[in-house]
Amino acid sequence: MSFLQDLNPVQLEAVKVTNGPLMIIAGAGSGKTRVLTYRVAYLMSCGVPAYQILALTFTNKAASEMKERIVKLVGEKAKEVWMGTFHSIFARILRKEAKLIGYNRNFTIYDSDDSLGTVKKCMEKRSIATQQIVPQAVAARISSAKNQLITPKAYAHLARDFVDEKVAGVYEEYEVALKRSNALDFDDLLVKPIELFHHHPDTLKKYHHRFRFVLVDEFQDTNRAQYAVVRLLGQQHRNICVVGDDAQSIYAFRGADIRNILDFAKDYPDCKTYRLEQNYRSTKSILGVADRLIKNNIDQLHKRLWTANAQGDPVTLLDCHDERDEGYQILQAIQAEIIENSLALKDFVVLYRTNAQSRAIEDVLRRNGIPYEIVGGIRFYERKEIKDVLAYLRLLVNPDDNESYLRAVNYPARGIGATSIGRLAGFADERELSLYRATKSVDQMEGLQDRVKKSIRQFRTFVEKYTLLKAQMSLSELIRSMVDELGILKAYKEEGTPESMGRRENVQELLSAITEFGEEHPDGTLEAFLEEVTLVSDIDAWDETRNVVTLMTLHSSKGLEFPIVFIAGVEEGLLPFYSTTIETSELEEERRLFYVGITRAQTRLYLTKTQMRYRFGEASFASPSRFLSELGDDSMRISESKVSRRVFTTEQMERGWNGRRRLGAHRRTVREEDVYRHETPNYEEESQEAFELKQGATVRHEVFGKGKVIKVSGKGEAMKAVVHFEEHGVKNLIVKFARLRSA
Repeated sequence: MSFLQDLNPVQLEAVKVTNGPLMIIAGAGSGKTRVLTYRVAYLMSCGVPAYQILALTFTNKAASEMKERIVKLVGEKAKEVWMGTFHSIFARILRKEAKLIGYNRNFTIYDSDDSLGTVKKCMEKRSIATQQIVPQAVAARISSAKNQLITPKAYAHLARDFVDEKVAGVYEEYEVALKRSNALDFDDLLVKPIELFHHHPDTLKKYHHRFRFVLVDEFQDTNRAQYAVVRLLGQQHRNICVVGDDAQSIYAFRGADIRNILDFAKDYPDCKTYRLEQNYRSTKSILGVADRLIKNNIDQLHKRLWTANAQGDPVTLLDCHDERDEGYQILQAIQAEIIENSLALKDFVVLYRTNAQSRAIEDVLRRNGIPYEIVGGIRFYERKEIKDVLAYLRLLVNPDDNESYLRAVNYPARGIGATSIGRLAGFADERELSLYRATKSVDQMEGLQDRVKKSIRQFRTFVEKYTLLKAQMSLSELIRSMVDELGILKAYKEEGTPESMGRRENVQELLSAITEFGEEHPDGTLEAFLEEVTLVSDIDAWDETRNVVTLMTLHSSKGLEFPIVFIAGVEEGLLPFYSTTIETSELEEERRLFYVGITRAQTRLYLTKTQMRYRFGEASFASPSRFLSELGDDSMRISESKVSRRVFTTEQMERGWNGRRRLGAHRRTVREEDVYRHETPNYEEESQEAFELKQGATVRHEVFGKGKVIKVSGKGEAMKAVVHFEEHGVKNLIVKFARLRSA
């Protein structure tokens, strides 16, 4: 066990506790991943078989990296450890035990789009107009109920208003629809195992025997369902080890319950608790502001983070005019860091509270030839053309999947219109059949034209054909043959538009992904491939080795680290995020979110705030976030906006990144002269002062376009203008920040 020498004294103690409940409170950057991996390796070195260890993580990426580390410590036998996300592990268990809860083992896992589509159809059956209640809100309430283990019957009993009553009906209808489609949604992957274990105690005993040790990472982000299933699995041996940091609990909107970690010691009075307080990631300056910030929270498990790292530079606050200026100041800071410290683009991340904030930053990076990647945009497997092809694959595995049937049946077009689909659906509902099973009786359906019946039969024959071929061909051959017969690639090529060619390229990329999956998993099945792509997360798909600037939300950044971190928009209403008022619990979560962002930084941290920002299409003054005053004035230096012209030579920049590169998701090659010669435009040179701003003047705004001035009031910096824009209507603008031009 020589590997134990890599641990500090507290880490070592935590790793060597083998019996009974254990809570490890792991501060940011304190080596919790190392403790988890070494704990598994230590258990195996003590004679515990790998297959008796269950380790639950929150991303597939984390699970994969942890397993690789354990293999390096104790050898190939570590591959038998049950390690993965809650959803992937329990999907694996449900595949084995599906019949016990009335499902076929080839059930489909519905993603959020599939679930929403099913909710909409259930609302339609219940005659609930989408103008009356938003489907997304209904889906969210159903998800929340499941996470809290509230059944449709219990939800109806608890309903207190008109909306709850309607949701209760949809919830009941939704569960019937899922069962008929032999489908589970994401929440079911947590709820159904609890149902399984409660109704089949012998099955629970089987898994008690299988899992003697249960480890849970990121415990502060578990919901009540996750907590309940972990408790069930660990109730016999009680060897439950939870690792987390209450200061990083940021997923309440997904149902995460911070009480799980705050009350763990109450639920397990004999648990041993260890606090990992030495931070290995950040400088003293960065850690200091993080510590001062989080101390303002009331609900927390107290800890004192410290580091032996260097003091480092103070946190820099960039004071910007507006979001465009914010983008340029971030750009200039990146350029300066690259030149002064020989950094690469992948050393930088820009974090923000809302996805909308990325636009202005993207614009500046794109205009100046800086490669970047957004984590959390439209994921590859969520693109329409990809979901269309995947719908066929899902039908080959589970023909009862109604959502996939509806997506595939008229793609490519077969002349089966919405009216015909409605009649098919009505026929299926009356007989409590899936759409696919109902098509066996297509000739009995009234109101369908003969050509439509023929198309439905042909579609069924196509699915049956490839269902049979599934057992005779390799995965790659099967998919390529099917796509070729459907004529998808040919159709996109013949269309010839940039959009269609992009979709064609995406479908080809899907075929490549399936080929790679087959090469990496020689015994891999179509079912396994579909499950993998359904459960993939934004972070799982992110390639940190690409030499590009990374842009992502604060929520997406948890668990990551970067040498240089920018947190954009540290302003009231944005961080903390709220519209009118904010509850104490919400404020504390926003503070924890800011804390997570700060503690991603290793050597330098930049914060930005603007004096004016466009939100919801309206210009508004931005007030500094209350959190800034909690960081301590002595820990920050303020850099005011200095719009400048800077030209960087090849010699200056080549230390940071190399010549020709791809421009993130924009799919164009950046020329070397573009990369090394980018200028920051001095947009103050062309201010509205260059022309007389008066009532009746025709002006142009960079966002709202062309408009006419209705009214002008005030003078100097207080001057305001009311402008009627041709496409966006009347806007009230602060002239200082509006950058109006004569039209």
